[in-house]
Amino acid sequence: MTGLLLWYDRPATDWETEALPIGNGALGAMVFGGTDVEQIQFNEKTLWTGGPGSRQGYDFGNWTSPRPHALSEVREVLDREGRMAPEEAAARLGQPKSGFGAYQTFGDLWLDLPEGAPAGYRRELSLREAVARVAYTVDGVRHTREYFASHPGNVIVGRISADRPGAVEFTLRASSPHDDKRISVADGRLTMRGALADNGMVFEAQVQVVVEGGTRTDGADRVTVTGADSAVFVLSAGTDYAPVYPAYRGEDPHDAVTAAVDKAVVQGYEALKRAHQDDHARLFDRVELDLGQEEPEVPTDRLLAGYTGGDSPADRALEALYFAYGRYLLIASSRAGSLPANLQGVWNDSTAPAWSSDYHVNINLQMNYWPADVTNLSETAVPYDEYVQALMAPGRRTAREMFGAEGWVVHNETNPFGFTGVHDWATAFWFPEAAAWVTQHLYDRYRFSGDLGYLRQTAYPAMKGAAEFWLDTLHTDPRDGTLVVSPSYSPEHGDFSAGASMSQQIVWDLFTNVWEASAILDVDAEFRTRVMDALERLDPGLRIGSWGQVQEWKADRDEQDDTHRHVSHLFGLHPGRQIAAGSPEGEAAKVTLAARGDGGTGWSKAWKINFWARLLDGDHAHTMLAELLKHSTLDNLWDTHPPFQIDGNFGAVAGMAEMLVQSHHGVIHVLPALPSAWRTGSVRGLRARCDVTVDVWWRDGTAEKVTLRAGRTGEITVRAAGRVCDEQGDEVAVRRTDDTVSWDAEAGKAYTIG
Repeated sequence: MTGLLLWYDRPATDWETEALPIGNGALGAMVFGGTDVEQIQFNEKTLWTGGPGSRQGYDFGNWTSPRPHALSEVREVLDREGRMAPEEAAARLGQPKSGFGAYQTFGDLWLDLPEGAPAGYRRELSLREAVARVAYTVDGVRHTREYFASHPGNVIVGRISADRPGAVEFTLRASSPHDDKRISVADGRLTMRGALADNGMVFEAQVQVVVEGGTRTDGADRVTVTGADSAVFVLSAGTDYAPVYPAYRGEDPHDAVTAAVDKAVVQGYEALKRAHQDDHARLFDRVELDLGQEEPEVPTDRLLAGYTGGDSPADRALEALYFAYGRYLLIASSRAGSLPANLQGVWNDSTAPAWSSDYHVNINLQMNYWPADVTNLSETAVPYDEYVQALMAPGRRTAREMFGAEGWVVHNETNPFGFTGVHDWATAFWFPEAAAWVTQHLYDRYRFSGDLGYLRQTAYPAMKGAAEFWLDTLHTDPRDGTLVVSPSYSPEHGDFSAGASMSQQIVWDLFTNVWEASAILDVDAEFRTRVMDALERLDPGLRIGSWGQVQEWKADRDEQDDTHRHVSHLFGLHPGRQIAAGSPEGEAAKVTLAARGDGGTGWSKAWKINFWARLLDGDHAHTMLAELLKHSTLDNLWDTHPPFQIDGNFGAVAGMAEMLVQSHHGVIHVLPALPSAWRTGSVRGLRARCDVTVDVWWRDGTAEKVTLRAGRTGEITVRAAGRVCDEQGDEVAVRRTDDTVSWDAEAGKAYTIG
């Protein structure tokens, strides 16, 4: 493999399309790489307006006045008339947002540099090292800058150097769009501190400048360095946010920020960089993808512009780079100790970002974590787990007050302050199935790891609470006596109805998962019986319509010329496991996808990669990857909705992994959807359920060698032919059925098929 670099021959002039991201989960920064003025826009993920203390008032999205008959009246209309316009449903069930808030940019660091005529310019981001660099020559002196965001140190670090002693000169200053701040400087440390006008959230950032040689001079609001051999700055930031319902406030950030900067300064640049790179490599280096690519010596923006969607070595180079970049972005935007990745990961340059840069839980947050387990980055999902657990307390209140139900619920979108209720955007306000969907990833994480402690302590309580809600709120459909979600809404499309397919498939998925989990843990036998009784009565949400499609609604209303970007009624295909390739429903899913077409926004195309991979059609999955790269990818390889949304990056990486390894039905399927464009290659380190790590080498579209490493003792089942040998090369006794082979594996042992 090559160095896995994004690189450019000019500075960035646009934040969204050109600047390069670094991050450590909590902190993020965008590097522009200017030669006269360097801009480094930075974020700290808890800096939000809204929530408790907001001047607008905050109600968690719960109804502010009683509506004792609202739900029953809507259900009566749906039982009688079969449908309701979204606007009418919103008028009856929604309310305007109050104090929801938005993710905030923290501010910008600026380096004012000596003017000159730069030559030999290069700006790059090394995915292997998680280091951004800028280099250029002025008057015979080579100037270099390096930046990284350290998770071990919780700091952003920059080093400014030159190949001539005494040639480093700059002025460091900071700015922020928040008027409620003050900036001070003492002993080479710039401090920016304030409290947001909207909610009083206290925020603080500190930047320490350390010089080698030369002079450092403090100004009132800036630090100037002259005649230095090199200089380093260390930045940390924080707020008084705490993820604790209902106040969501903790300690003043000053002491923690000060301690992080002090500790980093004592360590020194080289030690900080080494610790950062070791930490990053421990995650990033687990997986390596070789598609037989050859990287041409052109900048990444030109590599993207030249992409044809074909099978050239340059095309494959971009695809392999994009895969690695998605894993890099997940590491950079989701680490233990921070909130999960939001709609933009951790990067945002606005005080009023699109969709508040929030947590949409009608797919987007979930999609962010689709690659976490399969691409061997399970640790990055810890913030997701903690966030779901933190939603349960406010979600219980919403379930009780809005539905009169036990358990917990969250609707279409939420924030760091436990917003589990509703708003009034007619086509995107009602989605109580979200709690069930967000718990799916918890159970899937257990299926990958087999960790009973995790299942017992983290996944099962959240799943059980989500299931209790649906046991209390499912409605008996007078049309056929089945249990249905009512009211239900197929996301952002059509009318409200009872029993929309996506709603039913999500509840089916939840009940199936929680029943399995209860049986595995051998707990809650009575509850398990209730779940099974409801599951047997539940409308499964799978109907094949008049033109061979999977119906989006219980009534056959689908139109063949409808190309809406949402294909939510295929949830049971992916990320669910209700629809299998080759089944009648699987064939109907192909009809649905063909009718919807290959267009859509970035995240929609990413989902379609996964759909086609699950249908074992690698060439169509690759077509969707090509569509994403050609039409929904920016020069810095960020996904665009538009605007920038990171879920498309993560969804596409998950889809590429699904093309190479699948295991959702309990059988490890190697190269299930290998496209003809990837004729020869290899992948190392992908994960399969049952705690198995998979390496594959293939040639001319056929696996030559497969190695499986068992993380725990138990049966492994693989769809494959050939002899199974252990690490000593001895053949293993196996059980063969049709096209699968099974054997009893030992924890820590590797087995090879070839």
